[in-house]
Amino acid sequence: MGAMLGRLTGVIAEKSPPQLLIDVNGVGYEVDVPMSTFYNLPALGERVSLLTHFVVREDAQVLYGFLSHDERSTFRLLVKISGIGPRTALAILSGLSVNELAQAVSLQESGRLVKLPGIGKKTAERLLLELKGKLGDALTTPPSVAHGAQADILQALVALGYSDREAAAALKTLPVDASVSDGIKLALKSLAR
Repeated sequence: MGAMLGRLTGVIAEKSPPQLLIDVNGVGYEVDVPMSTFYNLPALGERVSLLTHFVVREDAQVLYGFLSHDERSTFRLLVKISGIGPRTALAILSGLSVNELAQAVSLQESGRLVKLPGIGKKTAERLLLELKGKLGDALTTPPSVAHGAQADILQALVALGYSDREAAAALKTLPVDASVSDGIKLALKSLAR
Protein backbone atom coordinates (compact mmCIF):
# COMPACT_ATOMS: atom_id res chain seq x y z
CA MET A 1 0.00 0.00 0.00
CA GLY A 2 3.00 2.30 0.51
CA ALA A 3 3.02 3.51 -3.07
CA MET A 4 -0.48 4.98 -3.19
CA LEU A 5 0.39 8.43 -1.95
CA GLY A 6 3.88 9.44 -2.98
CA ARG A 7 3.83 13.19 -2.64
CA LEU A 8 1.82 16.00 -1.10
CA THR A 9 2.01 19.67 -1.99
CA GLY A 10 -0.04 22.11 0.00
CA VAL A 11 -0.06 24.80 2.65
CA ILE A 12 1.09 24.17 6.22
CA ALA A 13 -2.03 24.76 8.30
CA GLU A 14 -0.75 23.51 11.68
CA LYS A 15 2.51 22.36 13.21
CA SER A 16 2.49 20.18 16.31
CA PRO A 17 5.66 18.09 16.27
CA PRO A 18 5.99 15.48 14.97
CA GLN A 19 2.72 16.13 13.15
CA LEU A 20 1.78 18.63 10.47
CA LEU A 21 -1.57 19.48 8.98
CA ILE A 22 -1.16 20.15 5.27
CA ASP A 23 -4.06 21.79 3.50
CA VAL A 24 -4.22 20.42 -0.04
CA ASN A 25 -7.00 22.27 -1.89
CA GLY A 26 -9.22 22.34 1.17
CA VAL A 27 -8.47 18.80 2.37
CA GLY A 28 -6.37 18.62 5.53
CA TYR A 29 -3.80 15.80 5.60
CA GLU A 30 -2.17 14.89 8.90
CA VAL A 31 1.43 13.97 8.22
CA ASP A 32 4.02 12.74 10.72
CA VAL A 33 7.54 13.94 9.95
CA PRO A 34 10.96 13.35 11.52
CA MET A 35 12.52 16.31 13.32
CA SER A 36 15.16 16.56 10.58
CA THR A 37 12.34 17.53 8.20
CA PHE A 38 10.43 19.54 10.83
CA TYR A 39 13.32 21.94 11.47
CA ASN A 40 13.63 22.72 7.77
CA LEU A 41 9.97 23.46 7.04
CA PRO A 42 8.75 26.84 5.85
CA ALA A 43 6.48 28.91 8.12
CA LEU A 44 2.76 28.33 8.76
CA GLY A 45 0.69 29.37 5.78
CA GLU A 46 3.56 28.66 3.38
CA ARG A 47 3.46 26.04 0.65
CA VAL A 48 5.47 22.88 1.10
CA SER A 49 6.05 19.77 -0.95
CA LEU A 50 6.67 16.55 0.96
CA LEU A 51 7.58 13.08 -0.24
CA THR A 52 5.27 10.70 1.58
CA HIS A 53 5.07 7.13 2.77
CA PHE A 54 1.60 5.78 3.53
CA VAL A 55 1.26 3.10 6.18
CA VAL A 56 -1.99 1.18 6.46
CA ARG A 57 -2.53 -0.99 9.51
CA GLU A 58 -5.65 -2.64 10.86
CA ASP A 59 -6.10 0.08 13.44
CA ALA A 60 -4.75 3.14 11.63
CA GLN A 61 -3.69 4.78 8.41
CA VAL A 62 -0.73 7.06 8.86
CA LEU A 63 0.99 9.33 6.40
CA TYR A 64 4.69 10.05 6.91
CA GLY A 65 6.35 12.98 5.18
CA PHE A 66 9.93 13.86 4.26
CA LEU A 67 11.65 16.80 2.63
CA SER A 68 14.36 14.68 0.98
CA HIS A 69 14.53 11.47 -1.03
CA ASP A 70 17.35 10.28 1.24
CA GLU A 71 15.17 10.60 4.32
CA ARG A 72 12.30 8.72 2.75
CA SER A 73 14.43 5.91 1.35
CA THR A 74 16.22 5.54 4.69
CA PHE A 75 12.86 5.45 6.48
CA ARG A 76 11.72 2.70 4.08
CA LEU A 77 14.89 0.71 4.76
CA LEU A 78 14.39 1.09 8.51
CA VAL A 79 10.77 -0.09 8.59
CA LYS A 80 11.72 -3.27 6.72
CA ILE A 81 13.88 -4.32 9.67
CA SER A 82 12.03 -6.59 12.07
CA GLY A 83 11.24 -4.84 15.33
CA ILE A 84 11.50 -1.36 13.79
CA GLY A 85 8.11 0.24 13.29
CA PRO A 86 7.43 3.61 11.67
CA ARG A 87 7.47 5.36 15.07
CA THR A 88 10.93 4.04 15.87
CA ALA A 89 12.13 4.87 12.34
CA LEU A 90 10.93 8.46 12.86
CA ALA A 91 12.73 8.60 16.21
CA ILE A 92 15.94 7.39 14.56
CA LEU A 93 15.70 10.00 11.80
CA SER A 94 14.87 12.65 14.39
CA GLY A 95 17.98 11.83 16.40
CA LEU A 96 20.43 11.32 13.54
CA SER A 97 20.63 12.75 10.05
CA VAL A 98 20.74 10.26 7.17
CA ASN A 99 24.47 10.92 6.88
CA GLU A 100 25.07 10.41 10.59
CA LEU A 101 23.15 7.15 10.47
CA ALA A 102 25.14 6.05 7.41
CA GLN A 103 28.33 6.90 9.26
CA ALA A 104 27.24 4.96 12.37
CA VAL A 105 26.48 1.98 10.13
CA SER A 106 29.74 2.13 8.20
CA LEU A 107 31.72 2.41 11.45
CA GLN A 108 29.35 -0.09 13.16
CA GLU A 109 28.90 2.28 16.11
CA SER A 110 26.05 0.85 18.15
CA GLY A 111 26.72 3.43 20.86
CA ARG A 112 25.25 6.20 18.71
CA LEU A 113 22.04 4.25 18.16
CA VAL A 114 21.52 3.15 21.75
CA LYS A 115 21.18 6.81 22.73
CA LEU A 116 18.00 7.07 20.64
CA PRO A 117 14.63 6.52 22.31
CA GLY A 118 13.28 2.99 21.88
CA ILE A 119 16.60 1.53 20.71
CA GLY A 120 18.19 -1.05 22.98
CA LYS A 121 21.51 -2.80 22.46
CA LYS A 122 19.99 -5.77 20.60
CA THR A 123 17.96 -3.55 18.26
CA ALA A 124 20.99 -1.32 17.61
CA GLU A 125 23.09 -4.34 16.67
CA ARG A 126 20.38 -5.70 14.40
CA LEU A 127 20.06 -2.30 12.73
CA LEU A 128 23.79 -2.06 12.07
CA LEU A 129 23.83 -5.56 10.64
CA GLU A 130 20.76 -5.13 8.42
CA LEU A 131 21.73 -1.70 7.10
CA LYS A 132 25.35 -2.61 6.37
CA GLY A 133 26.08 -1.89 2.73
CA LYS A 134 22.59 -0.48 2.11
CA LEU A 135 23.21 3.10 3.13
CA GLY A 136 26.38 3.43 1.08
CA ASP A 137 24.88 5.95 -1.32
CA ALA A 138 24.45 8.43 1.50
CA LEU A 139 28.09 7.99 2.39
CA THR A 140 30.07 8.97 -0.66
CA THR A 141 32.16 11.17 1.61
CA PRO A 142 32.07 10.82 5.36
CA PRO A 143 29.32 13.05 6.69
CA SER A 144 31.48 15.08 9.01
CA VAL A 145 33.35 16.21 5.91
CA ALA A 146 31.33 19.19 4.90
CA HIS A 147 34.28 21.34 3.94
CA GLY A 148 37.15 20.93 1.54
CA ALA A 149 40.17 20.58 3.83
CA GLN A 150 38.71 17.63 5.73
CA ALA A 151 37.68 15.89 2.51
CA ASP A 152 41.25 16.30 1.19
CA ILE A 153 42.77 15.03 4.43
CA LEU A 154 40.48 12.00 4.34
CA GLN A 155 41.37 11.28 0.72
CA ALA A 156 45.07 11.53 1.52
CA LEU A 157 44.76 9.10 4.44
CA VAL A 158 42.82 6.60 2.34
CA ALA A 159 45.42 6.96 -0.42
CA LEU A 160 48.09 6.17 2.18
CA GLY A 161 46.37 2.85 2.81
CA TYR A 162 44.21 3.59 5.87
CA SER A 163 40.64 2.30 5.82
CA ASP A 164 37.69 4.72 5.61
CA ARG A 165 36.93 3.81 9.18
CA GLU A 166 40.44 4.62 10.47
CA ALA A 167 40.58 7.81 8.42
CA ALA A 168 37.17 8.99 9.66
CA ALA A 169 38.19 8.25 13.26
CA ALA A 170 41.43 10.23 12.81
CA LEU A 171 39.49 13.16 11.33
CA LYS A 172 37.43 13.39 14.52
CA THR A 173 40.60 14.14 16.49
CA LEU A 174 41.52 17.16 14.36
CA PRO A 175 40.70 20.78 15.07
CA VAL A 176 37.87 21.82 12.74
CA ASP A 177 39.95 24.54 11.08
CA ALA A 178 43.07 22.42 10.48
CA SER A 179 44.72 23.06 7.11
CA VAL A 180 45.27 20.12 4.78
CA SER A 181 48.99 19.74 5.50
CA ASP A 182 48.64 20.19 9.28
CA GLY A 183 45.61 17.94 9.31
CA ILE A 184 47.44 15.12 7.54
CA LYS A 185 50.39 15.41 9.96
CA LEU A 186 48.11 15.40 13.02
CA ALA A 187 45.97 12.57 11.66
CA LEU A 188 49.04 10.43 10.95
CA LYS A 189 50.26 11.07 14.50
CA SER A 190 46.94 9.95 15.97
CA LEU A 191 46.88 6.88 13.70
CA ALA A 192 50.43 5.95 14.69
CA ARG A 193 49.52 5.74 18.38
